[in-house]
Amino acid sequence: MISGLARAWRRRWWQPGPALQGFAGLRPVTVITGGSEGIGFALATQFTRHGSGLLLVARSEARLAEAQGKLVGAEGAPVHFLALDVSRPDAALILDGELARLGAYCDVLVNCAGIGGSGPLAAEDPARVSALVELNVAALTRLTRHFLPGMLVRGEGGVINLASVGSYGPGPNQAAYYASKAYVLSLTEAIAHETAGHGVRICALAPGPVRTRFHARMGAQHAFYRMFSPPIPPALVGWLGYWGYTLGLRVVWPGLATPFAALAMRLLPHRILMPIVATLLKPRR
Repeated sequence: MISGLARAWRRRWWQPGPALQGFAGLRPVTVITGGSEGIGFALATQFTRHGSGLLLVARSEARLAEAQGKLVGAEGAPVHFLALDVSRPDAALILDGELARLGAYCDVLVNCAGIGGSGPLAAEDPARVSALVELNVAALTRLTRHFLPGMLVRGEGGVINLASVGSYGPGPNQAAYYASKAYVLSLTEAIAHETAGHGVRICALAPGPVRTRFHARMGAQHAFYRMFSPPIPPALVGWLGYWGYTLGLRVVWPGLATPFAALAMRLLPHRILMPIVATLLKPRR
């Protein structure tokens, strides 16, 4: 009864239309970019555990196949994968083709694919900075814009975007990465307001450090914040993210200290905040 009332409240402004017939006979799947490992895989585990079919998307076919094997071995929901660089301008159309082949549609979109960068912006590889903006900002926006109209037609489904506690302030020594996550948080909260009452759930997941390979890949494994901020396991982030999304929260801060860190970054004047963050993020050998 409670879930029925919650669903009715989420759809209080939704009206069925003729476009709804376009989804007849298709089955819903959760599309997860960056789903082969880390937080993406942790969220995939939660969705399949609760009966959702999956389409995992990442660049490495070998890692995707490994992830599929783990998920199919543990749960009963169908798990498919597609090796694809979602920063390609035609990525959404390629996903459409794969979904059509599967006889499915994107019910929930989980944007977890992303890269980071460490060090002063002037010293970073220009190609990597461009790739960061293209993946963290442009690809996420294109995919969200592509699949959101169908969700609004159905009055069901939603989007989870992976932000960061770093979304709440400037990040000297990780400037482009922090800025990209600020964009993700701003975009997600705005869309959540725009679509309220039309049946969809829009959620930003904003963790602090997580025990994945992400920090090493971005060259930040020896920065001060790695000593002062113990990472939390991705499984916990996935569990909290899934239930936060399911309950209709617009922002989820996994971890005990993360909400306080987000609040402090939001309240402190930037003149005070930036020297602190710069020291915590400075790369060290």
